[in-house]
Amino acid sequence: MLEIPLHNFHAEQGARFVNFGGWNMPVQYTSILEEHKAVRTAAGLFDVSHMGEFHVFGADAALFLDRLLVNAVAKAPLGKAIYSPMCMSNGGVVDDLIVYRIEEDSFLVCVNASNIEKDFGWFLKQAERWGFDVEIEDHSDEYALLALQGPQSEAILTEVGLEGLASIKRFWHKLIAFSGEKIRVCRTGYTGEDGFEIYSSPKAAEQLAKQILKHGEPMGVKLCGLGARDSLRLEAGLPLYGHELSDHITPLEASLDWTVKLDKDDFIGKNALTEQKENGIPRRVVHFKLEGRRIAREGTPVINKAGEAIGKVLSGTLSPMIHCPIGSAIVNSDSLEGPLYVDLRGNQLELQIAKAPLHK
Repeated sequence: MLEIPLHNFHAEQGARFVNFGGWNMPVQYTSILEEHKAVRTAAGLFDVSHMGEFHVFGADAALFLDRLLVNAVAKAPLGKAIYSPMCMSNGGVVDDLIVYRIEEDSFLVCVNASNIEKDFGWFLKQAERWGFDVEIEDHSDEYALLALQGPQSEAILTEVGLEGLASIKRFWHKLIAFSGEKIRVCRTGYTGEDGFEIYSSPKAAEQLAKQILKHGEPMGVKLCGLGARDSLRLEAGLPLYGHELSDHITPLEASLDWTVKLDKDDFIGKNALTEQKENGIPRRVVHFKLEGRRIAREGTPVINKAGEAIGKVLSGTLSPMIHCPIGSAIVNSDSLEGPLYVDLRGNQLELQIAKAPLHK
């Protein structure tokens, strides 16, 4: 299994590890419940250094990314971060990623850890296919990536000595001096709370993590693992590749219509997504709550009143904030008026369709 650069640091902090896509990752330190609540009420520190980082640069870099992704990149200003699915010609999703515009012709791209090799090959294949003047380099091994999430995040990082955080708006980024180097601080997030992602060298990341825990302790910061990350993102209604997005689920079906810029000149998947929009999107990803304590797990069939399968559960967990099962499902559009049910060991429970964030 692959190990993130700060593996020994996390082991010293009492982390429990789990195999996640070939990476030996911290899943929890104390309890998922405690870590989840810390992010909602104070702050939680995640190490997501398993994510992949590509450098994309050259005269045609912006045009290339605009053609590659469903969202608009070419006209984005310097310092902007753009979330976007990346599609195949049939509209299925290769991956979802975040693009950071560094310069007019230079971008940092963050991709999902399990898709690094696949995505890099896809980038290279498309660049060769179109003959763009663009260079693509995989720098994943050089980066550490910390994510501090929660309402106290800005205050904690300010105590640590990072300056100018208030000027970073949601989905923007900037370079800030720390420990003798420039680290990239981004105000994105994957929890539904305010927070920052910080790209740096492994050495600076370990120093930063120690400082965050030291200065953040009076403010309630906790180290958090993948367990809390998943429950937080599901409460917030955010997709996880391989669940709410996949090569069989388009961005429109995933209810990510806002990312699909059909008014762009061209991009991979445009024809298929345009056709899907014009003909009616056949399925939709929805979020739900359930009464009781039984969780509807991934793969559980969603049925209508007649008992016919009209969809399936994509993700499910117990919400630590509202103390009930929550989840996501993909359902035939003509059945969305409901009622919808899941059968859990002979008990038929009605899905309470809810708008994310589910805990608000």
